[in-house]
Amino acid sequence: MTDICSGKAKIENCSGETIYKLAKALDVTMESLIADAMEYRPTFETFKSNTCHLVRDMGDLDFIIEMLESGKIRELYDKKWYAESLYLLAMVDYISRENDLPPCLDYNDLRRAKLTEVIYPAGVLTLSAASGSDAWKERSRAEAIPEFMRFNIVEAEVRNVL
Repeated sequence: MTDICSGKAKIENCSGETIYKLAKALDVTMESLIADAMEYRPTFETFKSNTCHLVRDMGDLDFIIEMLESGKIRELYDKKWYAESLYLLAMVDYISRENDLPPCLDYNDLRRAKLTEVIYPAGVLTLSAASGSDAWKERSRAEAIPEFMRFNIVEAEVRNVL
């Protein structure tokens, strides 16, 4: 247990017995001890793809309702999953604009946030690296959807997903 406290050992590598003893000593559940360590975070590309598929499968309005009622945008932001949170907010804002709906004011504080580095689609990064030129990046930024670009996320296509 001292190794866990000192950072020498990771909790996800501990036996169930050790986690049980820790939880009991700290008067918390075993789940609360391992929740952060065991949470799966997909790559950003996978997250984007899953989100686009969700929009396609649910439809615009149901997607907006689900995101706003679930609190997922704020939940991801509070977990410091900034790119994912801002991507969802950008998607909600974009779809709202496409459907002539006003933006949800609950997220005005997040709308002032911006990722420190621009996130490009993997395909654009590959083309830029292969060509040895930033022309692909520049072109993709020029064609990016404004709601995404506001957060430094380059996204041009959310509808045609496979």
